[in-house]
Amino acid sequence: MLVGYARTSTLEQDAGLQAQVRDLEALGCDLIYQEQVSSVAERQELENAIKSLRAGDKLVVTKLDRLARSVRHLGELLDTLEGKGAGLVIQSLGGQQVDTTTATGKLMLNVMASVAQFEREMMLERQKEGIAKAKAEGKYTGRKPTAMAKSDAAKSLLATGMSKAKVCEHLGISRASLYRIIAKQETA
Repeated sequence: MLVGYARTSTLEQDAGLQAQVRDLEALGCDLIYQEQVSSVAERQELENAIKSLRAGDKLVVTKLDRLARSVRHLGELLDTLEGKGAGLVIQSLGGQQVDTTTATGKLMLNVMASVAQFEREMMLERQKEGIAKAKAEGKYTGRKPTAMAKSDAAKSLLATGMSKAKVCEHLGISRASLYRIIAKQETA
C-alpha cells in the first residue's frame, strides 16, 4: 500500500498543499495524510502516517523537504520505516523518483540529503554574514514593531471606552500586543 504525506509550513501555503495532495493521488496513494505545520513542530499527521504503515508499504512524499529537517532526522525516519518493514518514495528528488527499498535509492537519497543540508547551512551562513555586515554599517535595525507604532491610537481608543477586543480588531493587532502597550503605558 502507498501512504502519502503532504505538508506545508503555514496556512497561507494552501495551494502548495493542494498540489502535493494532487500529485500523491496521481501516484496512486491509497491513504494521504496532510498537515500545515512547521517542520520543527510536532507533526501529528506524519506520526499517524508512519503508524499506519505495515510491512511492504511505502511512505510517499513529493519532495524531501516536506518530510525531513536534516540528514539526521531523515536517518531516524528511515530507521523507523525499516523497522516496520516499510520503504520511502520521494517523487521529485533531483528530477527522479527515489525509492529506498532499493540499494540505489538509498544511496541517491543519502547523497541528495547531504547536499540539501549543505546548501541550507551555506545559505544560513551567508545570511548571518549579511546581517552582521548590515549591522556594522548601521543599515540593519531589524523588523519595526508593528503594534507599538499604533500605541497612541490604541490608547486613544481605550480612553473613549472602546473594549479591548474592538481596539484589537480596529487596529489589526493581537491582544498580547495591546496588553504590551498597556503595560508600557503603566510603567511610564
